[in-house]
Amino acid sequence: MAAALEQVRALVAPIVERGGAEVYDIEHESGVLRIMVDRRGGIDVDTIGALSREISAALDEHDPFPGQRYLLEVSSPGIERKLRLPEHFRAQIGNEVSVKVRVRVDGRRRLDAIVVDADDEAVDVTYEGADGRASARIPYDEIESARTIFHWGGEPSSSSGSRPTDKPTNKKASAR
Repeated sequence: MAAALEQVRALVAPIVERGGAEVYDIEHESGVLRIMVDRRGGIDVDTIGALSREISAALDEHDPFPGQRYLLEVSSPGIERKLRLPEHFRAQIGNEVSVKVRVRVDGRRRLDAIVVDADDEAVDVTYEGADGRASARIPYDEIESARTIFHWGGEPSSSSGSRPTDKPTNKKASAR
């Protein structure tokens, strides 16, 4: 399966780059081939539509899954995007993420943490522990799932009638 996904990446990356975007991630599960594309400043539906048509034609010509039926889905990774690859974590240095781990960290399986650093083996985070600010180095193979956290409208106010604004902000938190 991994070889087929690498074949898909090699096939679609030049198409996506010509469209002014980049491949964020590729997944193949439950009969769906999901290709997530993005570009600096965000990606619009017209670009996704055009890329979808080109990618579909290329996959029809060079079938990476001979004899298998699948549904092609070309989309944005979304505001709260999955983090799976080391480059996903590196792109989030200084940002808050939600991580679910296989092996408990500080007695917990779920952490909302700030990414401090990331290399090819693990991600370094800080989080609010039982005794104040704490740090952890989490190997990728111990991460069950991770995603970015998107805060609408910045910090919530203390008034009971507060609600999100219509302008999103990606809160950057500092590692203390």
